[in-house]
Amino acid sequence: MTILRGAWLEADGTQAVLGMLVRAGHRAYAVGGCVRNALLQRPVEDVDIATDATPETVIRLAKDAGLKPVPTGIDHGTITVVADGTGYEVTTFRADVQTDGRHATVRFSTSVDEDARRRDFTMNALYADFKGRLTDPLGGLDDLRARRVRFIEDPVRRIEEDYLRILRFFRFSAWYGDPGLGMDPDALAAIAGHVEGLDNLSRERVGAELIKLLAAPDPVMAVAVMERTGVLTRILPGSSARGLGPLVLAEKSLACPPDAIRRLAALGSVEPPALRLSKRQGRALDLLRRLVGADMGLPEIAWRHGAEAATDVALLRAASFESLPSADAQSLIAQGAAARFPIESRDLMPAFEGAALGAMLRRLEAQWIASGFTLTREDLLARARQG
Repeated sequence: MTILRGAWLEADGTQAVLGMLVRAGHRAYAVGGCVRNALLQRPVEDVDIATDATPETVIRLAKDAGLKPVPTGIDHGTITVVADGTGYEVTTFRADVQTDGRHATVRFSTSVDEDARRRDFTMNALYADFKGRLTDPLGGLDDLRARRVRFIEDPVRRIEEDYLRILRFFRFSAWYGDPGLGMDPDALAAIAGHVEGLDNLSRERVGAELIKLLAAPDPVMAVAVMERTGVLTRILPGSSARGLGPLVLAEKSLACPPDAIRRLAALGSVEPPALRLSKRQGRALDLLRRLVGADMGLPEIAWRHGAEAATDVALLRAASFESLPSADAQSLIAQGAAARFPIESRDLMPAFEGAALGAMLRRLEAQWIASGFTLTREDLLARARQG
């Protein structure tokens, strides 16, 4: 029997929530991502719990145990129980009654097998009790160990239950799959036949899923297959996966960590409204798109926008030519990031005022940049006096 260990399972909050259910005679398991990541020895962020207790029972037991229940999704069987300062989503075993590709009508169940069969991938249908003992109703452990992303039972049915699972398939393939195995042909056939269902998803859900996918260490194969199945152009018309591979190689050459927005820029024709990105993400994407094609060197970009933006531009420019950044790219960026324009408005007053003052500042700034930031304050003031 596989036994899990880890701080996430042994945490006071986890044990309190699982314990209150088990002591009352109910079955209760940590389920999904926390179990999957623990088995892969990856960080566990959130602990979700599945139980045969009804939502009303969960609320009562939580109150009796001195914990705080919050009915965050009670219609779908989910109660958030706050224990030791952490929120745990506790969801009653469920089975789908009706789905429309976005939402599901569910009925509560007392069967862990039935609960497992409504999930998306076998590697997400893994359950662990409060002692770490693993329950694997659908063979997900073998798939996880083989790094094989596989829909539970019929891929068509799983996709028709929620079309976001198309994007989740590629995200999970990027994060957990083995590129050497390729992707499940039955899954790809089902996806190719259902790309139109993506049109029914909110742009927020699509954007969030794509950002998670692009943050994977190497999403190149997943995005390339998305393009071949028609998924990429369905969610991002006019985009192309061509520049992503060269970008990932360029990132590795400079030891740069993955960045989803940088990689999104490499896909080409992407407008922030198409994905409902956050304001911060939208501004970052717009800036990169403008700077990549701007007549501005890396030192100036680093000076104006910072070393991070300049590094992103260096990577994207190199990728557009399917090459690596120049050997001196990092030193040029460092030079620009450290530079400080030595002139202030008051240095030119009262000889220059109003529009003339602004024009002279811009002129001196351009000369200073052209000099490689070498002109001194005295050099620039002398030029100002010469007009």
